[in-house]
Amino acid sequence: MTRSSNRKGLLLGFPEYSGPARNLATAAGLDFSEIDVHYFPDGESRIRLPEHIPQRVLICRSLHQPNGKLVELALAASTARELGAKKVTLVAPYLCYMRQDKAFHPGEAISQRIVGNLLATWFDEVITVDPHLHRVHRLEDAVPAACALALAATDAMSAYLDGRLQNPILIGPDEESEQWVAAIARQNHLEFHVAHKDRFGDSDVRVSLPVADYQERHVVLVDDVASTGHTLEAACRELKPYQPASITVMVTHPLFVGDALERIKLAGADEVWSCDSITHPTNRIRLAESLAAALIDLKIV
Repeated sequence: MTRSSNRKGLLLGFPEYSGPARNLATAAGLDFSEIDVHYFPDGESRIRLPEHIPQRVLICRSLHQPNGKLVELALAASTARELGAKKVTLVAPYLCYMRQDKAFHPGEAISQRIVGNLLATWFDEVITVDPHLHRVHRLEDAVPAACALALAATDAMSAYLDGRLQNPILIGPDEESEQWVAAIARQNHLEFHVAHKDRFGDSDVRVSLPVADYQERHVVLVDDVASTGHTLEAACRELKPYQPASITVMVTHPLFVGDALERIKLAGADEVWSCDSITHPTNRIRLAESLAAALIDLKIV
């Protein structure tokens, strides 16, 4: 590990997300160093940072499969301060534990509040992309750090889509997706519609398409999170009889649990494009430039 000489700061990345982290460092004009992680037989982690670090340190890590990662973040942030960092920023393109903002049953942990408070203790600023918020609508209410910023991936998605398909029609597979599909349609001057979803169980989802001319059109399904994939699978299945020219799925966070991606393709998706908020074979859309612009606007770098 080398000493950072960049006055703007040093960006640290973990091995499993070093590619997007390096891209962000380049876009923001920061030095980059990969955190050394060693796993002991009992499952504990040894974290090693550069010996000499500047006063401004940023740590970039995607927080899907989060439990072990959170402990390692705590170790890294604390060590950075011990080594002389005055400000430590977390850039987590995918932010965990944001969905549970209330107790649905007696004794249930409100994980959003607990994890949000922990992150605010460890980091001065927390930057993420399209967090999975429900009743709490502002990230700063979930993560009470000095600065908590939620970016939208729609600028990066719009730029990637622009000119790639001839006269596409955009579809949000359910009402929750409207904010993303509408923003991309507005930026690219495209037609869009929003479908209706009925959920009858964890895997029993039905999507009702709005009336539109889908035949021989390039249809792009836009959503923020692809987890089990049942909603996107149902939407693809409903679109197929209309004989569109193609069906493309475009998502911010490609979790694709289990066989979700395979099922979506079998249901009719010709292409699947995702942002690199989570490292995945479907990654096509870089978030580095959007994240770097936010860091610069906030004068973090």
